[in-house]
Amino acid sequence: MANLGVAHSAADSATATAATCPPVLHHTVARLQDEKPQNLCQYAGQVVVVVNTASFCGFTSQYKGLEALHAKYKDKGLVVLGFPSNDFSQEPESNAKIADFCENTFGVKFPMFVKTTVKGAGALPLFKQLAEQTGTTPKWNFYKYIISRDGKTIKSFSSMTNPQDKSFVQEIEKQLAEKQAIVKGPAS
Repeated sequence: MANLGVAHSAADSATATAATCPPVLHHTVARLQDEKPQNLCQYAGQVVVVVNTASFCGFTSQYKGLEALHAKYKDKGLVVLGFPSNDFSQEPESNAKIADFCENTFGVKFPMFVKTTVKGAGALPLFKQLAEQTGTTPKWNFYKYIISRDGKTIKSFSSMTNPQDKSFVQEIEKQLAEKQAIVKGPAS
């Protein structure tokens, strides 16, 4: 009986989260490390950076910059979400090998998800939605999307945009400041 109460509470919590979750985050994706399903609504209210990744790409060193952004801004409401993909033939490894590579080579601590498709008809629904809302699909690995806290504003950045690039960091800081303005309310 106790288990039913826990399940009921979890269901209530999921319903409450779904009610405040922007449509772009209404997806469940398996986590890279253990392949357990993760509801992306858990990131509702945060500024979300979505990036498609690969271990054997000229841009792979961007993991370091993405992890630095995650570490610097996570307490202010930023989360970086990594989605390995072999769409550009540069991620042939298994999920376990990708997880090991990310952790041991770049010390990646931000959430990573199982290898997926990020463009075309077979794309993960999240990436289909991002493409619909921005008018652009990933052109290569390490294509980045910044999603505002309310999910209404989504900006895309090419693979050529380094995570430390001034325009990218400014957009993150702008989106992070949005909540501060809302929380503080209008100036008197």
